[in-house]
Amino acid sequence: MRNLDGQLITVLGGGGFIGRYVVQKLLARGARVRIAEREPRKALFLKPLGGLGQTQFVAADVRDAASVARAVQGSDAVINLVGSFDDMQAVHATGAANIGAAAAAAGIATLVHVSAIGADGDAASAYGRSKGDGEATVRAAFPAATILRPSIVFGREDKFINRFAGLIRMFPVIPVIAPNAKFQPIHVADVADAVVAALDAAPGSLFELGGPQVLTMGELQRWIADATGRSPLFVDVPDVVGSALATGLGWAPGAPITKDQWLMLQRDNVVAADAAGLADLGIVPASLASVADGWLVQYRRNGRFAELAAR
Repeated sequence: MRNLDGQLITVLGGGGFIGRYVVQKLLARGARVRIAEREPRKALFLKPLGGLGQTQFVAADVRDAASVARAVQGSDAVINLVGSFDDMQAVHATGAANIGAAAAAAGIATLVHVSAIGADGDAASAYGRSKGDGEATVRAAFPAATILRPSIVFGREDKFINRFAGLIRMFPVIPVIAPNAKFQPIHVADVADAVVAALDAAPGSLFELGGPQVLTMGELQRWIADATGRSPLFVDVPDVVGSALATGLGWAPGAPITKDQWLMLQRDNVVAADAAGLADLGIVPASLASVADGWLVQYRRNGRFAELAAR
């Protein structure tokens, strides 16, 4: 591993779900971290995690090339964690191009770009296409970029496991859309370890990141129910009905699934058999069961006092 002590690493999206974990890992290694966000004040909660002067904050929008160039200036390495479900082509593709071009112009040697499993310029979903285009544009501008493609990322602050846990807590009947879609959930701390390890990867490397379990949507939701002590009735929604719901109602605020999400679920979100992965980065992934108890307890009846109440 390279010595990060004193090195300046710019993390675009450093205040987000994955970003806060990446920043903590970098600070623990002695790096100086510049957190680039559209609204830096929202990332100020990270400042106490570093020593005096170890953490910097800068305003940057990846869609604005000039702001990206200012953010990366003087960095030893750049990490791009920016992702969105809004304005996806501009954020994922144009943004990646701006970051790659700025890093190349500044003479920065190392760029790590976080994409997603399913990234493909020909994907049916706009999300998959924009992620695939992002990989292409960042590589066009910065051929030595290392690309990471995680599966679904879970953790205390996620919007995936927590969403289902909340629904399971509230409703006695849970319709399961795309029950056979497969995922390989990976803990956010493992993704953060992979991002930091990727700073030492061979130029132009690509890694797909998944946890130790492959679960279908149905299996995942039933696991969450069991982990939170709930027993709703799960009803698998036929694909023809799920497609109709996504097409007819996906545009509405609060819809159970959008059309683009439905298209994403038509492709398994698992690590390819021939892909380099966590093992190549020296990381042993944590399972859902080994870490989820620490925050899923909030969804149980009586919370952390559930066992005491049962006596």
